[in-house]
Amino acid sequence: MSAAVSRPAMHSLTRFQRAPQITRKLRRSPRTGLPQPHVKILTHQFAPCRLEDHYHTTLKDDLMYMTYKHQIGERPPPRQIRLTFDPADPYTKHRHNPPSAGRRIQLHTFVKEAVNSKSHLLGALMQMKALTGETFQGGGHHAVEGVQIVKGKKSVGGWLRPGIPVGVKVDLKGQAMYDFLGTLVEFVFPRLRDFSGIILPPQSSSVNTPSAVAGVVSFGLSPEAIQFFPQIEVNVDAYPKLHGMHIHFVTNATGVGAEDRARALVSGFQIPFLRR
Repeated sequence: MSAAVSRPAMHSLTRFQRAPQITRKLRRSPRTGLPQPHVKILTHQFAPCRLEDHYHTTLKDDLMYMTYKHQIGERPPPRQIRLTFDPADPYTKHRHNPPSAGRRIQLHTFVKEAVNSKSHLLGALMQMKALTGETFQGGGHHAVEGVQIVKGKKSVGGWLRPGIPVGVKVDLKGQAMYDFLGTLVEFVFPRLRDFSGIILPPQSSSVNTPSAVAGVVSFGLSPEAIQFFPQIEVNVDAYPKLHGMHIHFVTNATGVGAEDRARALVSGFQIPFLRR
């Protein structure tokens, strides 16, 4: 009886003793020489993101209630039998009314010394790579462009010419965008001594300017503030010089009042605003 009972256990132990044979050899990359799988591997979210959950569970509904505008006026006349497109019709005009959402965060920095020598861009490239961790087509996603070099588009005075590298930039989307936003709010802003909030334009400013209808919230960080990022602080001596950067929160808000809706979205992530 004991031998009959022990047979299944012995069989289960020796069943997967040998590794399966590779019937199809992996091709190797001609550039790196490393083996490549036969299928395309894509990386997805590997850890829960608190700010992304906060947007979908709380902030998204609150913004819809805060930014919704009800049209007050006469009831429109009865609709015609043969419908025609009328852009002034409230049904057509307000049909697409999604809540404000963040599309991407763009970081860019300008290095004036790079006009004379491209080697001065190395420090800015290292800084952006450490802050974001973005690589070209990282994780198998073809839309990820990584850290890019910005070149001049037109001549400015006598020192800048088209095609001259002058800075670096990187676009953050998806989880990388929320991770950078969380680091900015939780680690950098609380340690800035003179930072009370993003400066708002005066109330008398026009609401029809290109910046007011673009739905983009922009501000800058000085080189002294970069050292408060944990990715830089852990090895700050490795950077010969820290560079300040501009941060642009690009949202899907457009039209009149788009900048106010974008500020409402950004303020929901605990980023303060200040009017002097």
